[in-house]
Amino acid sequence: MAKSSTPASGSRKIRSALISVYSKDGLEPIIRNLHELNVVLYSTGGTQAYIEKLGIPVTPVESLTGYPSILDGRVKTLHPAVFGGLLARREKAHLDQLKEFDIPEIDCVIVDLYPFEETVATTNDPTEIIEKIDIGGVSLIRAAAKNWKDVAVVASRDEYPFFLEMLKEQDGETSAFNRRELARRAFKATSNYDIAIFNWFNEGTTDISFKYSIHRSDILRYGENPHQAGVFFGDFDQVFDKLNGKAISYNNLVDIDAAVQLMREFRLGKPTFAILKHTNACGVARRHTLLDAWKAALACDSTSAFGGIFITNTTVDLETATEIDNLFYEVLIAPDFAADALEFLSRKKQRILLRIKSFEIKNRTFRSLLNGVVEQDADLKTETEADLKAVTARPPEPKEVGELLFAVKCVKHLKSNAIALVKERQLIGMGCGQPSRVDALRQAIAKARSFGFDLNGAVMASDAFFPFPDCVEIAAEAGITAIIQPGGSVKDQDSIDACDQRGMAMVMTGFRHFRH
Repeated sequence: MAKSSTPASGSRKIRSALISVYSKDGLEPIIRNLHELNVVLYSTGGTQAYIEKLGIPVTPVESLTGYPSILDGRVKTLHPAVFGGLLARREKAHLDQLKEFDIPEIDCVIVDLYPFEETVATTNDPTEIIEKIDIGGVSLIRAAAKNWKDVAVVASRDEYPFFLEMLKEQDGETSAFNRRELARRAFKATSNYDIAIFNWFNEGTTDISFKYSIHRSDILRYGENPHQAGVFFGDFDQVFDKLNGKAISYNNLVDIDAAVQLMREFRLGKPTFAILKHTNACGVARRHTLLDAWKAALACDSTSAFGGIFITNTTVDLETATEIDNLFYEVLIAPDFAADALEFLSRKKQRILLRIKSFEIKNRTFRSLLNGVVEQDADLKTETEADLKAVTARPPEPKEVGELLFAVKCVKHLKSNAIALVKERQLIGMGCGQPSRVDALRQAIAKARSFGFDLNGAVMASDAFFPFPDCVEIAAEAGITAIIQPGGSVKDQDSIDACDQRGMAMVMTGFRHFRH
């Protein structure tokens, strides 16, 4: 527990506490400890009943206010007899007023708010959601936190352990340092709560506001480079079970995110394996068995695969694990691992093994930029055969259609300008991050040839349109027979004509997939 360098500074003895919580988990030891310290307890509703069931004396809040809980429990603690005891500064003028109106001092407030976010996540019923907007609890927290120089506040069940330790170590005393820290945590809790409520009310309106509140954070070893500090804000455990390996770094997280986005496209169907480096796929393949998918993905670019991020859409078996283990990698992600495969892979303690719980990703993305933030819809479009518009004299053959759809999934996850070359459900060549689409294509062709692939009969995907027919001409010379691209150039017809002159098929989708 954090302590003051001068813990006696501003010390206050807790003599009374108001307790009104939603979650009772972990509350009993606090109540018993307060009782042992002869603290007067005030409570109401379900919390009062809980304390009484423990056999511990508790004073109903109604005895202070002179009013019962009314309006289906909406109004219980909102009264000067409660808030006066919380907000009064412990100085003569305020204490005299408390005495005049027979209001007791309240030295501590323990609250756990109605679970608004959890309710929104489990129902669309607006009546139920509205009733989970806590009013009295938030008011108690804010009042106690404002008066932190004299009052201690516990604002959520997450703070129960911290507070209990403090009670035990300091015999019911709180320092100014303790109370200010509790107040800081309290305003963190209420600000998170208010943002969640605002975002629910704001959904579907024309008010464009950027308000996010992420509860969890993990300090990383460093940022993108060792001289940069880094923090991850989010609940990693909600997406993955970490089964083995060293602490996850900033770069690991960026690559893991890219890997999940890519494999989301292939999460259903036959075993698929992908290998990524610096967020770009350098190997993707789909086969009848996972072992064959791994071998085909590795063959795409066995050089770049070293130290990469590996991901698959199916359970990793021992046979495949044995092959994977021959190559150094940073992270291996799978929906599951066979018991013997996990035991085998875990022998190398630094290798990160992640069991993914879901391939679903957020439908909005944002990033810092200049002196602000840009936000956009996530690119969740996955093309199907229905999206393909044949624009050439020769339409693609049925086999080519499947290859083209595989290729467009791959190119979507490469940095622009990007080109993907695919043959037999294997990414045999890729060019990415190039200022010129021609350069990206030449890079993809050179890479494919350097690893011994025959480009005759391959298909090509482009993340954006062709402004000139030069890419079609280069592709045809390499042996590529079919192309998928979004279209939209004022010179689309030039590329179509170039395809027709060479007997190539081209389809347009109407969906660009820039990635910067």
